[in-house]
Amino acid sequence: MGDTIDFKTIMDQNGNIDTRTRLRHIYEALMEKGYNPSDQIIGFLISADPAYITSHNNARREIMKIDRYDLMREMLASYLKLDDDTDVRVFKT
Repeated sequence: MGDTIDFKTIMDQNGNIDTRTRLRHIYEALMEKGYNPSDQIIGFLISADPAYITSHNNARREIMKIDRYDLMREMLASYLKLDDDTDVRVFKT
């Protein structure tokens, strides 16, 4: 079985687990159960259906704590980042 992550040690400035850490935990849980993590996470992001995510290691509960819209906005900004390290402006609502 995989290693347990101590979420208390990996927090953002507000005392919350950061999204990247949460996603890595979910990704690892999906891998452990034999799923294709990319396909499952993308399925969840598109549909909002938590059934795409295994309940193994509380991954389903953890993915429900992620704001899908904010995550997709960050992914788009990262994808569109220019080669000269200039960030694309992402408007917050």
